[in-house]
Amino acid sequence: MEYSSVAWNPYLIKDLKKTLESVQRRFTKRLPGMEKLTYRQRLRILELDSLELRRVRADLLFTYKLVFGLIDASLYDFFVPRFNEARRGHDYKLYLPTCKTNIRSNSFNYRVIQ
Repeated sequence: MEYSSVAWNPYLIKDLKKTLESVQRRFTKRLPGMEKLTYRQRLRILELDSLELRRVRADLLFTYKLVFGLIDASLYDFFVPRFNEARRGHDYKLYLPTCKTNIRSNSFNYRVIQ
């Protein structure tokens, strides 16, 4: 369920609830002794994170690997880096040009920056 979540990640709440998260909800509810607990309680007892949180973590991990060159992909294919500018904060600021479509605004690189 997490395979390639960086490339394919639903952004509409109805899609999130209907597809991915519902699979984990049903599975955890069918475990012995978990029928009457809420989803959050089941996750806490089973020491699991929600699939939504795991997808966010995968996005951030992929971005980290891109920025620091730990994978064989170009940072410039996804972001416009702003290295060595005289600004406050850290030296790894990423910039995105404006987008004109909803599809683009919900893609990996826009999701991560926001």
